[in-house]
Amino acid sequence: MRPIPALFDLTGRVALVTGGSSGIGLAMGQALAGAGAAVVLVARREDALREAARGISESGARAAYVACDVSERSRLAECMAHAAAHFGAADILVNAAGINLREPAERITEASWDAQILLNLTVPFFLSRHVVPGMVAKGRGRIINVASMQSLRAFPDGAPYGASKGGIVQLTRAMAETWSAKGVTCNAIGPGFFPTALTAPVYADPRRVADLAARTMIGRNGELEDLHGVTVFLASDASAYITGQTIYVDGGFSAK
Repeated sequence: MRPIPALFDLTGRVALVTGGSSGIGLAMGQALAGAGAAVVLVARREDALREAARGISESGARAAYVACDVSERSRLAECMAHAAAHFGAADILVNAAGINLREPAERITEASWDAQILLNLTVPFFLSRHVVPGMVAKGRGRIINVASMQSLRAFPDGAPYGASKGGIVQLTRAMAETWSAKGVTCNAIGPGFFPTALTAPVYADPRRVADLAARTMIGRNGELEDLHGVTVFLASDASAYITGQTIYVDGGFSAK
């Protein structure tokens, strides 16, 4: 029997985190680094990436970054090659890059619809498909998608975002069915309300923030550190027999 701490140890693993320059992606990257993984952060803004990677490195972990717009699918192979050049092929992939334009249904354009479906739903599949062969060659891989409260229920001004996040739950199941027998599990985390750039419009309204907190069972909204434990769990050997699942980290909001 392996010691319990060893089940959660990511020493020697390589993690690739999209949307890793800030918010939920950065929090998940920090958690993986804290558990011993070498982390490669991927996002568009090089200045923010540099600062995020520096912060992880200063904690004593190994971190690097690749500035890349993953919504440009023609560049995904190039982006993944640059990422692998730092620490080798990824053992862990976190698909955290996302966009929520918060538009009323009457104002949604074809371009804004396509942009949200592309980044939130299409890119996680094609990016994973680039990374999976390296995981299969290693005999082990973990893919973690990011779902949402809107995977379960509708919120105002969120039709394309909700559609994409409902889809990511089913895509997680489909990816798990495709790759789990090859040693690559796929699960998703469904965050509740956390302070990030995407939720800034919500957090700008103190009454709305208080109302959302009151609708949880715990009585508060999330702090980014609340994502650390579940991230390490799903990336580690502790979750070896879990695949195709979505875990909601929402203070009980979705169960109330």
